[in-house]
Amino acid sequence: LPKYRGAAPINWAIINGETETGLTTFFIQEKVDTGAIILQKKVSIGEDETAGELHNRLARLGGELIFETVDLIEQGEAQPTHQEGEITRAPKITKELCQINWKQSNRAIRNLIRGLSPNPGAYTFLNGKILKVFDSKPVDDTKDGRQPGEIVNADSKAGFIEVATGEGHLRLTEVQPEGKRRMTASEFLRGHRLRKGEILG
Repeated sequence: LPKYRGAAPINWAIINGETETGLTTFFIQEKVDTGAIILQKKVSIGEDETAGELHNRLARLGGELIFETVDLIEQGEAQPTHQEGEITRAPKITKELCQINWKQSNRAIRNLIRGLSPNPGAYTFLNGKILKVFDSKPVDDTKDGRQPGEIVNADSKAGFIEVATGEGHLRLTEVQPEGKRRMTASEFLRGHRLRKGEILG
């Protein structure tokens, strides 16, 4: 706080490409997330960190911050400050948000995938069925005029499905086909033959 207010600040921080987030303890007021700040702790976001990983890390650090906050209040030493600065909404994650828009840049899509992993998971469609994506790697400097969502390469040995985006390519490395378990791209490709030129979405 105050930058991210709402139900899903961890997810949105990653989706928006932030490199830093944090923890805040504050006094509750009637309007959500607007109370005076007691303590804050800044936390860097790893380049490959997912929402699930960041959540678990913040949960551990949050326990320590709560103890510090309670001690300050009990000792009468808390000095709350009013929230100031930019405010960004962090609303509840919807199914519509989770669908990958291949017209976006490869890095924006990768951030979406990270921000929704492991739950609820970013998804696309393959032959009319949902294909969730949990991990990916951007490939830049690829200006080949491919259609966004077009499968450029599917390599079971190297372990990736390379897809064209609005800017650059994206290599999908961990997926979950509809009705199946999560698996590496290598495992998926051993059971699914993908052709170059097929379109996701």
